[in-house]
Amino acid sequence: MAEFKSHIIKLDGDVWHLAILVPQKIAKAFVTKENRRVVCIINGNHSFQCALMPSGNGDFFINVNKVIRTKLDLKSGDSVSIKLEKDTSEYGLPLPDELKAAWELDEEGHRVFHNLTPGKQRTLIHILGKPKSSEIRVTKALAVLEYLKSVNGKLDFKELNLALKNASNP
Repeated sequence: MAEFKSHIIKLDGDVWHLAILVPQKIAKAFVTKENRRVVCIINGNHSFQCALMPSGNGDFFINVNKVIRTKLDLKSGDSVSIKLEKDTSEYGLPLPDELKAAWELDEEGHRVFHNLTPGKQRTLIHILGKPKSSEIRVTKALAVLEYLKSVNGKLDFKELNLALKNASNP
């Protein structure tokens, strides 16, 4: 585990906007060639799984999305206390129970999902974990597995979004 003080920085770019700066010395203790996943605890009261992203100058950053920024009332320049722990979970995100259940019903869907890269798996887990309703998560999990089987794992997110939309409006 590592504890340090940092601040919220504004990033130049179209993908990420605000982030937590992680000094190279601290990040190197967590970064391996195949894994940069950590659990980040901000100000001792908000924990989330994330990746240490290289900033290009040897330092790293952690993206702070709008949901987290709003919940913690964070803005550019704010100071934060950070605790980092290595993320040892299998997927790097909480796995929705509905996806586990869908895998039990669909062995081929399970196989195709697990042939995806870890990043694509995390993206799908994130998409499936967002809805508040369990019923919607079930519908989406089944639709994702059907889509993945229909394209033999050749994931196209525009097509997937259309498949999810069609599953929600039969």
